[in-house]
Amino acid sequence: MTKGFQVAIDGPASAGKSTVAKLVAQKFGYIYCDTGAMYRAVTLAALQQKIDLNDQVKVAAIAENLPLRFETGDPQQVWLGDQNVTQLIRTNEVAQNVSTVAAIPAVRQAMVKMQREIASQNNIVMDGRDIGTTVLPQAPVKIFMVASAHERARRRYLDNQARGIATQSIEELQKAIELRDQKDSTRKVSPLVQAADAIRLDTTALTIDEVVNEIIKKVKDN
Repeated sequence: MTKGFQVAIDGPASAGKSTVAKLVAQKFGYIYCDTGAMYRAVTLAALQQKIDLNDQVKVAAIAENLPLRFETGDPQQVWLGDQNVTQLIRTNEVAQNVSTVAAIPAVRQAMVKMQREIASQNNIVMDGRDIGTTVLPQAPVKIFMVASAHERARRRYLDNQARGIATQSIEELQKAIELRDQKDSTRKVSPLVQAADAIRLDTTALTIDEVVNEIIKKVKDN
């Protein structure tokens, strides 16, 4: 496959996109781009600077000048300038506010520009909410991953525990996930929606390996 091959993986919060995307990228030696981490980083920076998240001009200014970089690792390390924010962007405070930040048009414009630049230079697996519809609409492989809200809450709970992050109960996480789904699906700019040519993959009853293998088959078919 030629340089610039793109795999777009979309879906709601905690559907397993990042875990699967990393493994698919490793399989083919592609770059992995975690777009969710990018929006979380903007949210964290705004919170740290005590900016009103409803002040779209100030939040957009942060996004446009974000000193963001990724470093390889397991998990992938996320830096804002000299600060390693890999754990901080996964806190409940960031999770509860990222939808507000991600809905700001100028923030999305800044992030999409950065994401497209990364994709133009590499074979890439990119996951998020609007990759197949907005960021990489010409991607030859588009996957839309879904799972029940309860299963996604269970996964998030276990993931938080594994990362050593203070976590809410599964029931509380499920309510937060359902609220996030509602916000992501109804926002005016790049809402969460399945691309017409994306393959829908319900992961509720599937193992990680089963999901990864399904996507690997689709990539090889191209």
